[in-house]
Amino acid sequence: MDGFAIYVAKRLVAMLFLLLGITFIVFCMMYLAPGDVTMMLVPNIPSLEQRETLRHQFGLDQPLPVQYGRFLARAVRGNLGDSWIDRRPVLPQVLNALGYTLRLAAAALVLSVLIGTIAGIVSAVRYRSWVDESLMAGSLLGISTPVFVIGLLLIYIFAFRLGWLPTSGAGTSRHLILPAITLASFLTAYNARMTRTCMLEVLGQDYIRTARAKGLREIAVLTRHAMKNALIPMVTVIGLQVGLLLGGSVITETIFAYPGIGQLVVSAIGARDTPIVQGCVLLTAGGFILVNLVVDLSYGFLDPRIRLA
Repeated sequence: MDGFAIYVAKRLVAMLFLLLGITFIVFCMMYLAPGDVTMMLVPNIPSLEQRETLRHQFGLDQPLPVQYGRFLARAVRGNLGDSWIDRRPVLPQVLNALGYTLRLAAAALVLSVLIGTIAGIVSAVRYRSWVDESLMAGSLLGISTPVFVIGLLLIYIFAFRLGWLPTSGAGTSRHLILPAITLASFLTAYNARMTRTCMLEVLGQDYIRTARAKGLREIAVLTRHAMKNALIPMVTVIGLQVGLLLGGSVITETIFAYPGIGQLVVSAIGARDTPIVQGCVLLTAGGFILVNLVVDLSYGFLDPRIRLA
C-alpha cells in the first residue's frame, strides 16, 4: 500500500471516530434537554401509565449507553429508526430534506463562487482604484448585513412590491431564487475579499513579474500563473462553505419556509424528536467531514509540491 492510500485510510478511520463523537454528544444533549417527549404524543394530559408505556416503547426507560448502542446498531444496518412524533421512518424524511438543501446549497455556492471570485480578481487587478474601493465597500456591506435582513428585503421587493417571485415553499425553480440569493449574499462578499487578498499576495511574487517581463499577455499571467497559486487557500474556504451549506441554513430556510435540513432539525428539536435530530446530524456531519477530506486531497493535485502522505 503506497503513502497516498495509507493517508486516505487513516483519514477514513479518523472520520469514523469523529462521527461517533459527534453523534454521542448530540445524543447526550437531547437526553439531558428539559421536557418530556411523551407529553407531546397524547392529545390530552397523559396519565402516568400512558407515559410509562410510551417511554418503554421508545426505549427511554433504558440507560443512556444502552439507548446509544441501540441507535448505533440500527445505523450500521442503514436504519435510523422511526420518528417519535409521526411514527414514520427517519431516513426517508432526512434524505428528502437533504435533497432540498443540496439544491439550495448548490445554487448558493455557484452564485457566491462565480460572483465573488470575479469581483475579487477585478478588485486585485484594479488595486486602490475606485473599482476596488466600490467592490470592497459592497463586500463589507454584504458581510455586515444580517442574512434575515437581506431575506426580508428581497421578499418585500421581489415578492410583495413587484410580484415576480414566490415568498415561500419549494415547488418550482422560481422558489429557489430568493433563498439562494439570500444564502449567497454573505458567502459572495467573503469570497470576494478572500480572492482579492490571495490575488494581491500572488501578484506581488517574483515569478509574476518575470512572466510580465517575458511579454506574456495580462490575461495569460492571471489565468496560467496567478490564479493557480491563489486557488489553494480559496479551495479551503470553499470546502468549508460547502460543509456549512450541507448542514442547511436555519435562518434562510425558516424565512422562506424552505423544507430543508435546517428547518427539519429546528422542528425536531422543538418536538424533542431525537431520532430525527440524530439522523440529520449523522448525514450532515458525514457530508461535512467527507467534503473536508476531498479538499485536503485536492491540494496535492493543485500543487505537486504538497505531499499528503
